[in-house]
Amino acid sequence: MTEINKKTKPIIGCLETCALPELGIKNMDIRIDTGAKTSSLHVDNINKYSESGVTRVSFDIHPDIHNVNTVVTCHSKLCDIRKIKSSNGKSEQRYVIETPIHLGEYQWNIEITLSNRADMSYLMLLGREGISDKFLVDPSSVFLH
Repeated sequence: MTEINKKTKPIIGCLETCALPELGIKNMDIRIDTGAKTSSLHVDNINKYSESGVTRVSFDIHPDIHNVNTVVTCHSKLCDIRKIKSSNGKSEQRYVIETPIHLGEYQWNIEITLSNRADMSYLMLLGREGISDKFLVDPSSVFLH
């Protein structure tokens, strides 16, 4: 993986393809959203549980938006529960996980809130905190990486 040089930041488009390897997601189209503070992932069947004294969550995801029959069941350590204001203006409590993300040749860790994005066009939004200071966004371009 290539280290991100903060002096010459790579440019990403408003749509990109990423992988979330610890969740078993190899190829998922995502929307880059500089208007959203947090990154969010559409999931179903969220269950909180404890394993060896660690609070974890399990959830289902359909990584291919064009094939809803493909379901991946994921497990992750629960990092936090946060009150998030969604795009429709309503506040809700969401589980937060941390996981590595691969976008093109770049890899870094991000926090993702788990939510119901069934009415949205993309299963994942990569928000400002996920982008951090790593990239510049060209909203007129798509799939640059």
